[in-house]
Amino acid sequence: MAGQHLPVPRLEGVSREQFMQHLYPQRKPLVLEGIDLGPCTSKWTVDYLSQVGGKKEVKIHVAAVAQMDFISKNFVYRTLPFDQLVQRAAEEKHKEFFVSEVMDNLLIQVTGKKRVVLFSPRDAQYLYLKGTKSEVLNIDNPDLAKYPLFSKARRYECSLEAGDVLFIPALWFHNVISEEFGVGVNIFWKHLPSECYDKTDTYGNKDPTAASRAAQILDRALKTLAELPEEYRDFYARRMVLHIQDKAYSKNSE
Repeated sequence: MAGQHLPVPRLEGVSREQFMQHLYPQRKPLVLEGIDLGPCTSKWTVDYLSQVGGKKEVKIHVAAVAQMDFISKNFVYRTLPFDQLVQRAAEEKHKEFFVSEVMDNLLIQVTGKKRVVLFSPRDAQYLYLKGTKSEVLNIDNPDLAKYPLFSKARRYECSLEAGDVLFIPALWFHNVISEEFGVGVNIFWKHLPSECYDKTDTYGNKDPTAASRAAQILDRALKTLAELPEEYRDFYARRMVLHIQDKAYSKNSE
């Protein structure tokens, strides 16, 4: 049984004030159309980028298969001249991993086309998570015998063309496929008070500090429960889950 497939809303001509006052607080993905990105939408071709980037070396992920697995880490890091990276990237379709991040993000599609699939953090229990990453690599044809709950996750989908801007709220899981060569620019920002974030986390890959502390406390609680016989451990663990649901789950419906 397939889960719900929902389109990501699209709006044209949204001003900064409209976005910040009315749309941003809703914390939902949104495609913004008709934003003036300047000459880059026509200027950033393969030849132009190769020429401007030149032989400057950049680090990249290299995998022997099309789907990189950021849990088993089936890839290695390599260094490549920027112009070669651009030329190779232009040769075929590419798929990015299925992950959430802790910061808000604007994905600006400068050139080319992408397909983006997103899943709400409210559906995290269906995504078979290990940390911030999902074990489900093939979201279009998932192994439901191995991941039966994945079919319950609501799937939000959109296509991005040159000039489109996708707002991805923090904690939303996303999977991106480049349908053709293109350039996308991600802009991340921290919307929580600065003290909520790990000061050593430059790239926004770590959980907020309060979430990290809570996870450590939970680990200690689980070790304590392990001292009980199985029947008692099972009962008190279920009671703890109910307590967490009652006290911590949002009462707001999506």
